[in-house]
Amino acid sequence: MEIKTLNDIYTVTCTLERAAATKFKRGGQWVDTSVDEFRDTVRYFATGLFHLGLKPGDRVAILSENRPEWAMADFAILASAAITVPVYPTLLGWQIEYILNDSGAVAVICSNEEQMKKVAGIRDHCPHIHNVIVCDLPPALPDGVLSFEAVVDTGRRADDATARVRFDELRAKPASGDVATLVYTSGTTGNPKGAMLTHGNIASNVLATCKVLPIEHGMTGLCILPLSHILERMGDYCYFYRGCTIAYAESVLKVGDNLREIRPHLFAAVPRLFEKMRTTILDNVAVQPASKQKIFKWALGIAERRLPYRVSGKPMPFGLSIKSAIADKLVFRKILDRLGGRVRMVLSGGAPLSAELAAFFIGAGLDIYEGYGLTETSPVIAVNTPQARRVGTVGRIIPGVEVKIAEDGEILSRGPHIMKGYWNNDDATRQAIDPDGWFHTGDIGEIDADGFLKITDRKKDIIINAYGKNIAPQPLEALLKSSPYIGTPVLIGDRRKYLVALLVPNFDKLERDSKAMGVQFNSRQELIANEKVQQIYQTEIDRFNLNLDRQEKIRRFALLPRDFTTDDDEITPSLKVKRKMIDKKYKEIIDQLFKDENLEDEREGKRV
Repeated sequence: MEIKTLNDIYTVTCTLERAAATKFKRGGQWVDTSVDEFRDTVRYFATGLFHLGLKPGDRVAILSENRPEWAMADFAILASAAITVPVYPTLLGWQIEYILNDSGAVAVICSNEEQMKKVAGIRDHCPHIHNVIVCDLPPALPDGVLSFEAVVDTGRRADDATARVRFDELRAKPASGDVATLVYTSGTTGNPKGAMLTHGNIASNVLATCKVLPIEHGMTGLCILPLSHILERMGDYCYFYRGCTIAYAESVLKVGDNLREIRPHLFAAVPRLFEKMRTTILDNVAVQPASKQKIFKWALGIAERRLPYRVSGKPMPFGLSIKSAIADKLVFRKILDRLGGRVRMVLSGGAPLSAELAAFFIGAGLDIYEGYGLTETSPVIAVNTPQARRVGTVGRIIPGVEVKIAEDGEILSRGPHIMKGYWNNDDATRQAIDPDGWFHTGDIGEIDADGFLKITDRKKDIIINAYGKNIAPQPLEALLKSSPYIGTPVLIGDRRKYLVALLVPNFDKLERDSKAMGVQFNSRQELIANEKVQQIYQTEIDRFNLNLDRQEKIRRFALLPRDFTTDDDEITPSLKVKRKMIDKKYKEIIDQLFKDENLEDEREGKRV
């Protein structure tokens, strides 16, 4: 059938037989949801919502971690000709309140008691909310709260011929241009904006993505990123459309276990996950006997040599092929076994993936395909594929999508994937989409002679120093992250004479090595103040500075005792650093880094 709306994808989903539609861990055991059960629960829940008074065009929020009920509620809302409003479960009450009120949501579906209590704390300030529904039953169900199962039961009891006709009629009501969801962008400044994504926006992106990526019937995909994130949600629509089974990871902390238990064929993740995976691998190797470390180092050399052949798909020379097989058996097979042993494709998005990190895993045998897009573009604009892959780029433009580079280097995109606009914010819409329909991404990039798109920086994040030179911080920060000792770096230097860095250490690595050096500490604050620890980071900064231009060299740095968090409003739910907030919260430290700014002989990379 022709796919024009997300409801069409639901229709296709219900016709594709497979071992299970979804998998979810309950009580320590993975539980399957069959295709028939998934199909019927969506219909019953939609009917239950109808009896609660849901009307076409109403907005319904989902405040939940990833689970089958998330997807079933989403399809039920869409099949009711209503609009889904995903809300990150990591948000605080006041942040949730803003989204519920701005969207005018009439109901909110919560995953558990914790999320339900957040809503209870703000419900008096959300006049549009008429119903609160919770998936996991709390010890005592408060007045005015319904269980997910109770709503399903209402729909099941009312599931007669009339109800089924109404369900089919409402499901057929949305057109391609009708809004399917309001996805609130986790902006690094100001209040989030609700991107109005239509059925056609997301459906077109699903079809285009499925044309270029090997997502096949019968595969199992592990759902790791929050479904509030448009990349994971669109990816899950792809899985449903292709007849895959979706397994929902328990949490970020349990991903390693879930990978080995589920043994997925594919999944999407952000670079931060791959950075942590590489750090864990290198840390494990560091405590092995010298002989094993030597073998690992040799295997990395083989990985580097075979990387061009793996990327291009060309056969390796005979000698390299033999060495490659040995490296796989001795080293790389163990790495892939940590991912379940049968991963065929991993999609990286949400932030730039450093070429070094991509090369590490691709050389080791894991096929990572980096892509690019934004919430407002539904989201994929470009992606590397098995047929066309170039490390250091985000791939070629996907079918049906237009891209051009503006005179100032900004990436512009146009096509069926571009949002309808921002909810209740015409001014922001006009700023984002010009009269010719081009969406201004805010990213700086270039397209090479072979059509591969490369992102060089965020337009708003570009540092303009005191001498007027533009410095892109993200590539430099990606370089710093390649150090096993650096977890999260943030560069500062706008309108200043030189660059400085705030560094959150990789404390697992640092604490282990510090103990081996005899460093005594009772807290992380004591640890980062130690002279030996400071010297470790001085050496790392000096090493990086050797290969940087004068204006890009990091003159000073400060170590921080903890990572940035969403609770402290320092990073967005999609893990982007809020630079203005960092500037404000760490002003005293930053001022100290620039206290001798006028000295011409300032030593490069000096610590404080």
